[in-house]
Amino acid sequence: MSSTERIDPTSLVARIIAELQANPDAQRLLLRALLTNEFLGMPARLDRVEKDIAELKADVAELKVDVAELKTDVAELKTDVAELKTDVAGLKTDVAYLKGSDLEYRLHRKVHASVCQAFALRRPHTVKSPVKEPDKDFLARVDEALQDGLITQEQDTRIEATDFILQAQRRTDGAPLWIAVEASSKVHDNDMQRVRATADALHTVFDGETLAIVAGYQIDEPQAKRAKAAGVEYLQVAPPIPI
Repeated sequence: MSSTERIDPTSLVARIIAELQANPDAQRLLLRALLTNEFLGMPARLDRVEKDIAELKADVAELKVDVAELKTDVAELKTDVAELKTDVAGLKTDVAYLKGSDLEYRLHRKVHASVCQAFALRRPHTVKSPVKEPDKDFLARVDEALQDGLITQEQDTRIEATDFILQAQRRTDGAPLWIAVEASSKVHDNDMQRVRATADALHTVFDGETLAIVAGYQIDEPQAKRAKAAGVEYLQVAPPIPI
């Protein structure tokens, strides 16, 4: 075969493959000659990548466990916070009840003097208070008014729920008055609405002049203005001295 004669590429490749199959050492030499070092080192790098992926999967698994534990802790914390809020709300209710009870008891002892002095009245008589059974004659008149349809069941209930109901005379002309008093440590709009409703019901039952009073340790300026506009008087009660 002449040195310048070209060999058929297919035949050349076939001869090379046959020689390589017969000589494994030649395969490695040919691969090293044809491939770059980076390509030859790829299997080792793939092994490292697989190891890194395995480690990453392990880290992700641990992270999932940590997240699950964190969610559990957060859920427990939310439960604790909810219970704490419930306890605080209950405590506030208890404190408010104690304050209200203390105010009613303190007011009962001096309601006559306080009302008479503040509103120029005399000869006061308590017909209903938190610590006194209502007068039978008073209850009879209210029951009669309910049966006759002069007042509604709601008005009857409102009279029954009122903290104090008194009778007195105006000092200037001796005119009789029915007095409704709602006691609250801090006066709110609903206190004014309730006592106004009681005074209106008493006017219907007894066909007489009435006086609606809210009594407490404190009233804000907006409530004071609304009370005056509704025809409700405010009686300031001195707060207890802190121990």
